Amino acid sequence: MAPFTLDSLREQIRGSAVGPDDPGYDDARAVYNGMINRHPAVVVRPSQVADVMTSVAFAREHELPVAIRGGGHSAPGFGTVDGGLVIDFTGQTGVRVDPATETARSAAGATWADFNHATHAFGLATTGGIIGSTGVSGLTLGGGIGYLSRQYGLSCDNLLSADVVTADGRFLVASETENPDLFWALRGGGGNFGVVTSLEFRLHPVDTIYGGLVIYPAAEAETVGRFYRDFIASAPEEFGVFLGFHQGPPVPFLPEQWHGTPVCVIVGAWTGPLDEGEKRWQPILDAAPVAGSFVGPLPYPVLNGLFDPMLPKGMQAYWKADFLASLSDDALRVAVDFGSRVPSMESANHYYPIDGAVQRVAPGATAFAYRNVDFAPVIAGMWHDPADNAANIRWVREYWEALHPFAEPGGYINFMDADDQVRIQQNYGPNYARLAEVKAAYDPDNVFHVNQNIGPRVDARSAGTRAPGAQQGGVTSVED
Repeated sequence: MAPFTLDSLREQIRGSAVGPDDPGYDDARAVYNGMINRHPAVVVRPSQVADVMTSVAFAREHELPVAIRGGGHSAPGFGTVDGGLVIDFTGQTGVRVDPATETARSAAGATWADFNHATHAFGLATTGGIIGSTGVSGLTLGGGIGYLSRQYGLSCDNLLSADVVTADGRFLVASETENPDLFWALRGGGGNFGVVTSLEFRLHPVDTIYGGLVIYPAAEAETVGRFYRDFIASAPEEFGVFLGFHQGPPVPFLPEQWHGTPVCVIVGAWTGPLDEGEKRWQPILDAAPVAGSFVGPLPYPVLNGLFDPMLPKGMQAYWKADFLASLSDDALRVAVDFGSRVPSMESANHYYPIDGAVQRVAPGATAFAYRNVDFAPVIAGMWHDPADNAANIRWVREYWEALHPFAEPGGYINFMDADDQVRIQQNYGPNYARLAEVKAAYDPDNVFHVNQNIGPRVDARSAGTRAPGAQQGGVTSVED
């Protein structure tokens, strides 16, 4: 590492640069996952694209590893790095909506709560996440699964263009007509190819939806799971609902006897005609005895933020993920078993449907390859007390090990933890070789490696070549 002073960096940027001796350093280095305790050499809070270009050049000159922090929601803590330079966009949250063209441009640090607030004023939305505090940039670059996926595709399917600062300091626009190879890779390939400083999206008419959540006793989980599997297979694409396993939250519509006990849930939205909403939701309410429900007309941003109060910054977190071609009897049996043992109020296991519009995009059209599977499960362990780390991590790992024999080789990178790097080629399957080529073209020295990392070369012995959708047997090992 070449020697440097923070003053030399500060003289070149208009934003701020926070170092270990500065007030506020501990706040600047903190990330969403309280389990992550890293000490970067400097945290840059850029005021404009020029600061980003300068920061990348500075990091390269002084041989500093680079981490990029968008909304700051990364479970593996990829928004920070020991001894390196962090580009922190969390202060840049602006969203500009053009109602005439039904598009929006988001700053790199905006969350989906920021984005939905801006677009809802015009009765518009695009596919975002399930949690409002999730960053727009990170979710989109990894694919982007949400309530609107079945109707409008993934977040990356609605990306029209992105502004990017590359490893050699260039500023590029990536779109279907400008740098199309880079644009292809950004749609699912994560933060491997450069620093994305803004994103332009296609919007859709989504205003007030009919939705919410229905909570069932854990004893009804198998019945509910079988119902859900059959229901979502034939439901109109305007129905974006997922199956989940939680502990009962302390909310007014759920009797106290269910608080803190394992429950099964169906959560989501009907985005079709509002006057059909009650009728559309009735089969879900009739599927099994209900412990509590909160369903009705809601502004879309309210639905997108329902879980936010339960998930503050600073909790311990450890996640795993897969793709499922179907919610088979075997997979459902595993879900019911481990769902009955959810270890904390904040932990969750969700099965997101990714059929409909997601599957109308060809597997090779974007970097997101798994276009012929029906579900993306996440096993999200989250809790407050570090003393519970070993037990809760064990629940996540054992659940994944039990589920994975019935899953595809790869999983959704936005739901994976740092120790899932061993699965990187499986996660992209037949698209990995092309991703490595794009990486070699735009970042041959792997400057941007603090992520689910795509190397600039392909190891032919382990490259994922089996088409997504073929059956998997066995379990990929995961190291501590």
